[in-house]
Amino acid sequence: MHILLASTSPRRQELLELLGLQFRIIAPTCEETLSPNLPPSEQTRHLARDKAQSVASQHTEDLVIGSDTVIEIEGRLLGKPENMEKAETMLRELRGRVHQVHTGVALIQKASNISINFVETADVWIKPFTESTLKKYLVTEESLGKAGAYSIQGEGAQFIEKIEGDYPTIVGLPLWRTAKVLEQQGVVLPNPAEEIYRLKPYANWKDFG
Repeated sequence: MHILLASTSPRRQELLELLGLQFRIIAPTCEETLSPNLPPSEQTRHLARDKAQSVASQHTEDLVIGSDTVIEIEGRLLGKPENMEKAETMLRELRGRVHQVHTGVALIQKASNISINFVETADVWIKPFTESTLKKYLVTEESLGKAGAYSIQGEGAQFIEKIEGDYPTIVGLPLWRTAKVLEQQGVVLPNPAEEIYRLKPYANWKDFG
């Protein structure tokens, strides 16, 4: 059995690598279609499952991990901005307010009928940043491809006042819970989650406790 990550996200790859695992990256083939009738937390669960399923159907003996992250603010979903104008609109909406980051994870192994999925949520408080700060950040184009148009592990950390919840969940993979589910499936982790969370060996992690 091999472990496959059904994601092309560098952030998810980096987080999973912290566990010391050997895994392959295979891009999911499903379309990330939003379902307006689903609450944001269920939306991300649904998308994570679709991603994992699209790879698991072709690799039935392997354990496939799929994940997806969305932002919720006052019950509304914010995805990834399509362009810099959308990114600016999203960041203005988040300014000075609290929002939720939902990351869904699905683990599927067809041959053993394993199908596990869960959602982790973290609260993020955004500072009332200035127009100058916003403009300087947008120039970096870091917003593109990021749910909510910011990157907590990058320059976007300057906007964040505090968080409540699991830092890696905000980056894109709830590492603690993912590690525990992998262990329950008999996967031996070279780097225990306890040690990773003690050292916090990832960009800006220590800044958010």
